[in-house]
Amino acid sequence: MEPVRVLVIGSGGREHALCRSLKLDPQVTELHCAPGNAGIEQVATVHAVDPLDPGQVAELATRLRADLVVVGPEAPLVAGVSDAVREAGIACFGPSRDAAMIEGSKAFAKEIMIAADVPTARAFTCSTEQEAAAALDEFGAPYVVKDDGLAAGKGVVVTDDRERALAHARACERVVIEEYLDGPEVSLFALCDGSTAVPLQLAQDFKRAYDGDEGPNTGGMGAYTPLPWAPEGLTDQVMREIVHPTMAELSRRGLPYQGVLYVGLALTAKGPKVVEFNARFGDPETEALLDRLETPLGGLLMACATGELGLDPVFRPGAAVTVVIAAEGYPEAPVKGDPITGLADSEHAYVLHAGTTREGGEVRSAGGRVLAVVGNGPDQESARANAYDLVARIGLRGSHHRTDIAR
Repeated sequence: MEPVRVLVIGSGGREHALCRSLKLDPQVTELHCAPGNAGIEQVATVHAVDPLDPGQVAELATRLRADLVVVGPEAPLVAGVSDAVREAGIACFGPSRDAAMIEGSKAFAKEIMIAADVPTARAFTCSTEQEAAAALDEFGAPYVVKDDGLAAGKGVVVTDDRERALAHARACERVVIEEYLDGPEVSLFALCDGSTAVPLQLAQDFKRAYDGDEGPNTGGMGAYTPLPWAPEGLTDQVMREIVHPTMAELSRRGLPYQGVLYVGLALTAKGPKVVEFNARFGDPETEALLDRLETPLGGLLMACATGELGLDPVFRPGAAVTVVIAAEGYPEAPVKGDPITGLADSEHAYVLHAGTTREGGEVRSAGGRVLAVVGNGPDQESARANAYDLVARIGLRGSHHRTDIAR
């Protein structure tokens, strides 16, 4: 790969992880991020741009003479940022607006899965309270109700309480109500170049806010990789039965998929079934996965963006564990603006910023998920211990984190 100038779009922990890995790639000669955060500005040049404005992003990429734009979050993809960047003649990692609807609309994702014969839960798309009530009764508890549109990872309610399920449906314009899939959930990320796809290693994230999978759904409170307990051959099976048929169906519709396809899976008694697709790297699994990735990231992302994906990525031995530190009140009403202390990295753990800002010389909280602490080691237990040792040194008034990640 030729030396490249890279612009990353986004401001969260995923984008800090991407920037950190890109900074370590010797062929990345310049690294920019918009809008970034207090941690990203230490490894990349940050720019004040609205990430949801395709024109602004394309103009910045052109001005910086970027060779590659990497779109982190889902909202800019659904807003058409990658289309604008490609129209400006710049390679882009991230699907087109129409292909990104695989995440932007749960109903569209179900339609694609049915057409591609991909194993997933039976579901109904509902636009009225009457339709929703009938669907809830059809499947029974536990009830699974998903906002059809983007909801930053928080649009799903899983509950035994029918009234709560119905209230969530009522609060959304359109919902997908589906049967509950029993079994452990795992995440597989497939890098796609429009015609070829290669897998990253499996990871698992923890969605509920509190220990023991209690409390409301969040964007993710922690993750780890690899999964020593995963069934042998699972990755190959998912690529064969899910990723390749999905890509083929999108291509058949004139929507070749370039970027990362996140497959959220439930390992049911009848085999792996899709819980959801995302059109971008999942957060916080990305923080753990990139810690273990040995293949230089810049070359991988450029190969996806230019249709030249070849060999499977190589991962280092050992394990990585990510623990999210969330603000007081997260996920319902996170408190912002508090100072953060103890951010120094240790030998086998480091801090990635998710929702932070710098005021004067001080780093302050500026979001719900504030930090992601990544620990690594030769095995899961040591990686976990290293992550939690660093978590214990960080001070943020009122913050909370799960103590059972990767246990």
